[in-house]
Amino acid sequence: MNALLLEARPAGVESTSAVTQERLRGILRLLLSQGPLTVSEIVNRFRVSYATARRDAVVLAAAGRAVRRHGWLLPAATLHGEQHFRARAAHHPGAKIHLAHAAAKLLPHQGTVFVDGGTTCLAVGQLLLQRPGLTLVTPSIPLLAQAGQGPAAIIALGGEVRQRSLALTGSFGQPWMAGPHFDAAVVGAAGLDPVEGAFTAEFSEAMNKTEALRRSTLRLLVADTEKWRRRSAFCFAPWRAFSVLVTNQDVRDEVRARLAAAGVAIHLTGECPTPPSPPKRDGGVGITPARSASAQRGPNAGVPPRYIGAGSRRSRSA
Repeated sequence: MNALLLEARPAGVESTSAVTQERLRGILRLLLSQGPLTVSEIVNRFRVSYATARRDAVVLAAAGRAVRRHGWLLPAATLHGEQHFRARAAHHPGAKIHLAHAAAKLLPHQGTVFVDGGTTCLAVGQLLLQRPGLTLVTPSIPLLAQAGQGPAAIIALGGEVRQRSLALTGSFGQPWMAGPHFDAAVVGAAGLDPVEGAFTAEFSEAMNKTEALRRSTLRLLVADTEKWRRRSAFCFAPWRAFSVLVTNQDVRDEVRARLAAAGVAIHLTGECPTPPSPPKRDGGVGITPARSASAQRGPNAGVPPRYIGAGSRRSRSA
């Protein structure tokens, strides 16, 4: 129990009642055991008003025990593990190049391709820039900076720059994403779960990934095996949302069987490309905050609790 006590309190918290302190500890226990919570869940679980629930969220965030993001309260440790883009770029660069070449072999030479932010997707985009029949749409600042280094056309997804990932995110780009159709999308992930799907750390980036997958015919997830069982803040897509997983090592038999049941082809680096199954367009793409395994019990175990679709307003400005 001592580990759940507030180690640092903002001004005024010291005078809170024992009931309030016990409720804060209860919220922390839920965050650690189940993952992110909404204000409504705090209200229903602890039988308090919305004003009290929001105030508890502010107190926990100010104390450094939780993070507030877009109406959700996340465990503080959820976002601490996210490295800066430059640090990730220096991690196993050879593996990223192999993954990029394997993914590029599966992607078209003509049409429109969405290229996600991230270091491995950057390596894929650098290869696709050499294809004159392609138009690339990307939130990646490093890829946009290389726009003149190949004949492919490139379009910037609008938004504000997220410094940690060097990607364009936010409300400016999301309405525009509701318009185009992509012949293919190549996306990365911060973590993979054999039951739930692919995870990322930031809500706006999750929304971009979700909408790109929703609007693509061929949907590639590019991720090395270190991402397995590494959970992040938001599950942006279940496995059925992907056509192909491109990875660098074979997965366990039970995971392979689960992905096969979802219609996902696994392509290992170094293998000859095999045509993926016909792409699925079931609309089963969406964002859900990460939940721990203990929150997946019961008849719906393994099913993400809820999905939040990206915006649908159409805009002609990028």
